Amino acid sequence: MPIFEYKGLKRDGKNVKGVIDAENLRAARAKLKKDNIYVVDIRDKKKSDPKKKQGPRSTKKVGVKELSLMTRQLATLIKANIPLVDALTAVSEQVENPVLSEAIADCKNMVNEGSPLHKALAKYPNVFTNIYISMVEAGEMSGSLDVILMRLAEFTEAQADLRAKVSSAMTYPIIMMTVTLGLLGFLFVFLIPKMVTVFESAPNLQLPWYTVTLIDASQLVVNYWYLLVGSALILFLLFKNWKNTPAGRNQWDAISLKLPIIGPTVRMVAVSRFTRTLATLLNGGVPMLAALDIVRNVVNNHVLAVAIDEARSNISEGESIAGPLKKSGQFPPIVIHMVNIGEKTGELENMLSQVSDAYDFQVKTKLEGLTSLMGPVVIVLMGFAIGMIVVAVMVPMFEMANIAG
Repeated sequence: MPIFEYKGLKRDGKNVKGVIDAENLRAARAKLKKDNIYVVDIRDKKKSDPKKKQGPRSTKKVGVKELSLMTRQLATLIKANIPLVDALTAVSEQVENPVLSEAIADCKNMVNEGSPLHKALAKYPNVFTNIYISMVEAGEMSGSLDVILMRLAEFTEAQADLRAKVSSAMTYPIIMMTVTLGLLGFLFVFLIPKMVTVFESAPNLQLPWYTVTLIDASQLVVNYWYLLVGSALILFLLFKNWKNTPAGRNQWDAISLKLPIIGPTVRMVAVSRFTRTLATLLNGGVPMLAALDIVRNVVNNHVLAVAIDEARSNISEGESIAGPLKKSGQFPPIVIHMVNIGEKTGELENMLSQVSDAYDFQVKTKLEGLTSLMGPVVIVLMGFAIGMIVVAVMVPMFEMANIAG
C-alpha cells in the first residue's frame, strides 16, 4: 500500500505533518479529512524520493521515550484483539515522530504482505534494537506478542530512567568546572597582565616566587594560547582515535572499571543493564544462549562482554550460569548468589529483576552522593585557586605601599 507524506492544518490552525498509508491519493485525502486535517500538500513518498527505498529518515534514531510510548500503545491494541495490521495502522497515524511513524507504516505494509513483524522491524536497525527485534520474534512464536510488547515498553522506560539519572548527576559538576575554568581564564588573560604593568612601575620591588610563577603562567596563556588549545585538541583527538580502535577500546574498558570512585559506578551500571536485559529476554521466551548473545552488547564494556562470552560457552556445554559468571571475577558476589538461587528455584527471571532494581537504586544513591560531594569539592578548589591568585597579587601591592611610604 502506498505511503503518502502530507502537510496540513488542524481546525485550531496548528500546522501538522506526517505520513499516512492509503490505496491512492484520493483515499489519503479522505482519511485526513476524516481526522479534521485540511491538506496543504500531499505526495507519494516513493515517487517524491525514489532513490531512498527505506525512506529518507530510516538512518535516524528515535528517542527511547517515543519508542516506549509507541510500544505500549501497540501492546494495548493487540491485547484488545485488534488485528496486527489494523493496530500498526492506528499506531503509525498516532505517533508524532515522523521517523517512527514512517517506519511503522512501512512495517505494516510488509506485515500485510505476509512478512513476520520482527523481520519488518529488522529493516530499521537504527530505530529498533536487536533486543527489541528478538523479543518481538519470541512473542510472535509464543503467541504472546501483547505481553512481550508491554514488557518491552517497561524495559525501555527503565533504561531511559537510568540514562537520565546518569546525565542529571553529571550536569552540575560539569557546569561548575566550566564556570571555574572560565573565571580563571578571565583572571589570567585580563587581570594579571594589567597587574604586571603596575609592578613594573616599581623597579626596586622584589616579587615573590609564587607571583613570578603566576605571571609566567599568565604570559604563557596570553602569548601562546593557540599552542595550548592546539595541543589540548590534538591530545583529545589522539585519545579519541585510540579509544575507537578495538585494542584501545578494550584497554579503556578495563581501565574504567579500575578507576577510583568512577570504576564501581561504571560496574554497577553495566551489571544493572545485564541483569535487567537478561530478565526481560528470558521472560519474553528468548532461549538462554540467544539471550546472552544479545546481552553481551548491552553492557557496553569489553571486559564484561568477554566474561559473558565465556559463560555462554560453558553454559552450552551444560554448566549453570552462576558458575561461569563467578569464575570470571567480574560480577559482584550478590549477583552470583541471586542467580544461583534463581536457577535452583526456577525463578531466575524474578531474581535477575530484583538484582537490577537493587543496582538501579545503588546507582541512584551513588550518583546523588557523588554529585553532593563534587559540588563542595569544586567550590573549594575554585576558592583555593582564586585565593592563591589574590595572595600572589596583593602581597606585592602591600610591598609597593611600604616602599612608597
